[in-house]
Amino acid sequence: MAFSIRHSVSLPLFIFLISLLPKQHCLSSKPPRQIFALKTETHQRIPNSRLFKTLAAGSKSDKMLFHHNVSLTVSLTVGSPPQAVTMVLDTGSELSWLHCRKTPGLNSTFDPLASKSYAKVPCASPTCRTRTRDLSIPVSCDPAKICHVTVSYADATSIEGSLAYETFRIGSMTRPATLFGCMDSGFSSNSEEDAQSTGLMGMNRGSLSFINQMGYPKFSYCISSLGSSGVLLLGGDASFSWLKPLRYTPMVKIDDPLPYYDRVAYTVQLEGIKVNNKTLPVPESVFQPDHTGAGQTMVDSGTQFTFLLGDAYTALRTEFLAQTKGILRVLDDPNYVFQGAMDLCYLIESTRTVPPPGLPGVTLMFQGAEMTVSGEKLLYRVPEPAGKGRDSVWCFTFGNSELLGIEAFVIGHHHQQNVWMEYDLAGSRIGIAEVRCDDAGRQLGLHV
Repeated sequence: MAFSIRHSVSLPLFIFLISLLPKQHCLSSKPPRQIFALKTETHQRIPNSRLFKTLAAGSKSDKMLFHHNVSLTVSLTVGSPPQAVTMVLDTGSELSWLHCRKTPGLNSTFDPLASKSYAKVPCASPTCRTRTRDLSIPVSCDPAKICHVTVSYADATSIEGSLAYETFRIGSMTRPATLFGCMDSGFSSNSEEDAQSTGLMGMNRGSLSFINQMGYPKFSYCISSLGSSGVLLLGGDASFSWLKPLRYTPMVKIDDPLPYYDRVAYTVQLEGIKVNNKTLPVPESVFQPDHTGAGQTMVDSGTQFTFLLGDAYTALRTEFLAQTKGILRVLDDPNYVFQGAMDLCYLIESTRTVPPPGLPGVTLMFQGAEMTVSGEKLLYRVPEPAGKGRDSVWCFTFGNSELLGIEAFVIGHHHQQNVWMEYDLAGSRIGIAEVRCDDAGRQLGLHV
């Protein structure tokens, strides 16, 4: 979740976010040279995010709604005439999909029968027979000989339906014949999240991803802290006077089909971890994928927190505990594990300022670039009551991926807050620079 894209796009498309094809189907025309100002709104609720996917602009402003709960979502229109939809922005997935069946409790659906531009993909189509991560081989057909697709997630969520073409519109930019999944059945472990969105926008490096079908060679986003607004930029260079120079880390490319390696993920090389200025005593081999592909490091906007493999997590947990002794009071309950992987939690008085002074920062050292997690990004308040009296439970925002059965390092969007993230597909690299994302929006003329 590797290839390069050579379509040229010289002017960017700006989209506000909340803080938190096969090649024959790609369109040859350039995206229009337009900039869009997009409005945001905030929606907060108790998180129950999908932690990981399985490895198997015009003369006037166009306003679009975005919100952040535990996912990054974007509002756009699909079909002819246009229908409003809301999609989770996910750099860890390939195939975009929409809910296409009206279901009790699920108000946000797309109705293909009401669209003149909707076209089903037959089983005999070469598109249906293309091998990708999200499309299974051999071909699956429904009784009507329509291409059938199933997408599964590690939390036991699965959704299935038909492959189809439809017209997608972001702002005033229109792209006909966009390939997506029109899903009409499945099981969700998080029905509340599904009720808030119509589907998922796959943004990884796969040929079927939304960003590739749009023909953009790069995109960027800047996620603000919850309650503020950030920016999504499709196409164009992030060469702004107010933005620090980006530090780039190359995307890792392994062509061999390894069982635990996702070749279309945004994979980078993690080389080490520091707590304050102390580098953890973790061998470099821990951060290298092994002969099965296990151990890759993926940047994933569809995952909330960051998860490390056991040896690296244990070393980080031990050092963070040592450096916060006397600053934070540990929740002494060996059976308490937040979201199945975060077992380092603290009891903090509700009247106390969080983060407390003296909290050490954690730096992820990539090849050629670093990302420092500090302050409020280090601790997350557990919404449900778990403490006693005036105490609240706050958990360390790094987890043990092995507790989830994940053989990978995953960098989630919580730690990408107030960081400009550029995904340069053509250059096969990711750029990183710290910035206040609400300020970035104002600098770009996007009103918060």
